[in-house]
Amino acid sequence: MNQPLEQQTFVRWFRDFSPYINAFRGRTFVIAFGGEVIAEAQFASMVHDIALLNSLGVRLVLVSGARPQIARRLEERGVEMHYVNGLRVTDAAALACVKEATGTVRVEIEALLSMGLANSPMAGARIRVASGNFVTAKPLGVRDGVDYLHTGEVRRIDTEALGRQLNEGAIVLLPPLGYSPTGEVFNLSAEDVATEAAVSLHADKLIYLLDSPGLQREDGTLIRQLNLKEAADYLHTAHTLNEALGRALDSARYACAKGVKRAHLIDRHLDGSLLMELFTRDGIGTLISARGYEDIRQATIDDVGGILELLAPLENEGVLVRRSRERLETEIDHFTVVERDGTIIGCAALYPFTEEGFGELACLAVRDEYRKEGRGDTLLDYITLQARARHINRLFVLTTRTAHWFQERGFEAAPIDELPVARQQLYNLQRRSKVFIKAI
Repeated sequence: MNQPLEQQTFVRWFRDFSPYINAFRGRTFVIAFGGEVIAEAQFASMVHDIALLNSLGVRLVLVSGARPQIARRLEERGVEMHYVNGLRVTDAAALACVKEATGTVRVEIEALLSMGLANSPMAGARIRVASGNFVTAKPLGVRDGVDYLHTGEVRRIDTEALGRQLNEGAIVLLPPLGYSPTGEVFNLSAEDVATEAAVSLHADKLIYLLDSPGLQREDGTLIRQLNLKEAADYLHTAHTLNEALGRALDSARYACAKGVKRAHLIDRHLDGSLLMELFTRDGIGTLISARGYEDIRQATIDDVGGILELLAPLENEGVLVRRSRERLETEIDHFTVVERDGTIIGCAALYPFTEEGFGELACLAVRDEYRKEGRGDTLLDYITLQARARHINRLFVLTTRTAHWFQERGFEAAPIDELPVARQQLYNLQRRSKVFIKAI
């Protein structure tokens, strides 16, 4: 029975994102956004997505900025916020505006998270929002002769109290305010609060919703992932990095260095950006992590299922010879895989014939959506290094449909009788595969 394309698309989409539901349940995400987000109509749909994450069992901490709201109140009251060396000097009058603005922002977020409208993503939602004195702060003090007064920095996050709220299913809301043991209130940066909360809670993710689509190269293309060194280099060399994006990147880099597994910089203007970043393999923003998001490594027995799924379409088309699970399990030590976010997206195998100085390159495969991005070349280079380490000086490949790809990479056509004798005996005359050899 032919299934309608719409149904096929839905089934594939649901299967693709369902592993993330299991992976995220019980995990802790810290989501930070500026006050600009709250003032926009689109924030309501973003709240729906946050509520959806909560319903899926994700432990959520929201850190909200309030810069535009604070600026508006300062202007209304004729109060000026002074900046020295890029840091705010918060006097008593400015602090009053900060407290008023952050309080209003908190109430607005709580109201949106309390919606239970029928025919909406929050229908029947029973979300509790917890906010309080979770952040202990200390004053910046006097620096270079400047007293920063009520501007402070995070001293400690009450992770025990936060954990209790998260364990009970509440969404925790942290404003950019902190409190001292002597009862003082300090104006904090939202980035400081988000960073320290993520590190203290050993969060799985720190997510920034920003005005830009993430980090970009000079030609305007999106940078999808960076490790810590690459993130630090980008901070020091990028000439067009705006202030907000720079603060978020610095926060992300620091948090990942301190144990947060991943940080995400995503575009808040794109409807559903939070869900697309979290529930698709490639996301739509920039990922920062201490460990590689994509890794090429030696295969293990746990990879058998992923390799079989990868090879199946090519086997069905007759491009590759079909391998049983049992055979693949016994030959798994020959395989190298490319793993992206827990999914096998590429593989190749090296079968050595060391007496003749030969190695067979087999099962070179990359998932459709990741082809033409150099992963085949990466696998070939990796296999070549493995072969040289085993004193193999020639690679050969048998192929029926990809002859040009190998020829473009230095493989030359050869007769069957140039293969190792053991491999000649296994040659399938019905497939009539062409032989190509490359000296390495």
